[in-house]
Amino acid sequence: MRIKELSAHLTQITKWAVVFPMNCYLVQEEDGLTLVDSTISSPADDVAALAKRLGKELRRVALTHAHGDHAGGVAGLRTMFRGVEVSISERDGRILAGDKALLPTEPQTPVKGSFVKVDWKPDRLLKPGDRVGSLEVVASPGHTPGHIAFLDVRDRALIAGDALQTRGGIAVSGDLRLLFPFVAMATWNKPSALASAVALRALNPSLLATGHGEALTNPGTAMDRAIESATPPPPR
Repeated sequence: MRIKELSAHLTQITKWAVVFPMNCYLVQEEDGLTLVDSTISSPADDVAALAKRLGKELRRVALTHAHGDHAGGVAGLRTMFRGVEVSISERDGRILAGDKALLPTEPQTPVKGSFVKVDWKPDRLLKPGDRVGSLEVVASPGHTPGHIAFLDVRDRALIAGDALQTRGGIAVSGDLRLLFPFVAMATWNKPSALASAVALRALNPSLLATGHGEALTNPGTAMDRAIESATPPPPR
């Protein structure tokens, strides 16, 4: 694991940083710690070492979506940190439980990507506007039907999951980057992903932390560039 402090509140933990980087993020709160995402296998040992160094307990695990490279490490975290609260969006909670059926109101494109079979259930199902500590839940469907991002209301750092990527070049989910095509390949609905990226950009985040790639400070210009690249040309 590679560990990088991004701010006074936020630490990036990266698994397989060179080959296939998967990020999770440790958020410091007054009452303890929140981990956003969990990579494909348990980061529990590294989280425990960081928690000991910080003198705080891990209290919450919050998932941006149900794909295995974000939810796969939860089982190990639940084993080491008894009583930790695990949350995911209400919509992706159904996918996590194995139900990939689309709602009648959703674009009828197949749900894509790799999912792990879990033997646990989330303790909390999140809706837009909910809070997980200092993190506000922001709807960002597209990569999956129930994808969410988290905005830290203290400093406007945005943990965007796979709504955008920075590995291989910044991109909106679904906009293929040949140096790291995997986010695009696992995207459910490109128009929804683009609309979500536009909405996240409107939050004017101070920092962009994605599921794959380096975090960006003052990311507005880069996000604009990614949105422009993902926007289809007007019909002639």
